[in-house]
Amino acid sequence: QVQLVESGGGLVQAGDSLRLSCAVSGRTFNWEVTGWFRQAPGKEREFVAAVKWSDATTYYADSVKGRFTISGTNAAKNTVYLQMNILKPEDTAVYYCAVTSGRLTTIARMSARGSYDYWGQGTQVTVSS
Repeated sequence: QVQLVESGGGLVQAGDSLRLSCAVSGRTFNWEVTGWFRQAPGKEREFVAAVKWSDATTYYADSVKGRFTISGTNAAKNTVYLQMNILKPEDTAVYYCAVTSGRLTTIARMSARGSYDYWGQGTQVTVSS
């Protein structure tokens, strides 16, 4: 079994920054992609960002492009970060990380919840105006 634990969430003001962490542990698992998703109250879970470990390519939702950065260590792949800058009230949500062994090659597959095998429990991010 693979466990994912997110941390780093909190309450901040608009314009502030936060860095989320995702710690991955458990049985040996050759995951190809790690992604971040978020779910606001009353809304569906949506894609935020992903990193493909084979070539370190990163992918972002248009709503966060230029403000958020996903990063991690390719060798270990067991810690992934989401640096969030210039936060807006609409970024308020529970943020989840997820991993998959699938060799995803398109943004469409990167952004699909069903592409991922394991999920964390989430961390709350609240941005006040």
